[in-house]
Amino acid sequence: MRQRGVRESLGSIVLGFELIVLFLGALVAWGLHAGPAVIVIVGGAVLVVLCAVGILAMRYRVGTSIGFAVQILAIVSGIWVHMMVVVGLIFLAIWIYAMYQAGKIERQLAAQQSRNGTENQ
Repeated sequence: MRQRGVRESLGSIVLGFELIVLFLGALVAWGLHAGPAVIVIVGGAVLVVLCAVGILAMRYRVGTSIGFAVQILAIVSGIWVHMMVVVGLIFLAIWIYAMYQAGKIERQLAAQQSRNGTENQ
């Protein structure tokens, strides 16, 4: 079985929680008639699917880019539901912190493994 990296694990967790929040935000936007129903439903579905694709792609470098794109699009969705700007900014901060800490932890693990002469198996 393949061992998941720290970046993949943290990114998947953040995007998983964000997927739920964006789905609920789309329902709120639809319920408030914040825009044309088709735009709200399709836009919400695109964000949710993009989160799911980002979770699956976190094992590759493109997963991080997809995650950043989701953060930006979540902020942009504040055009229809203004509180989504706040939600998007909070998730952007969590995303940046998670990616920064994941890189830091992975560097520390690599240094520790090189000192011990072991490889990641």
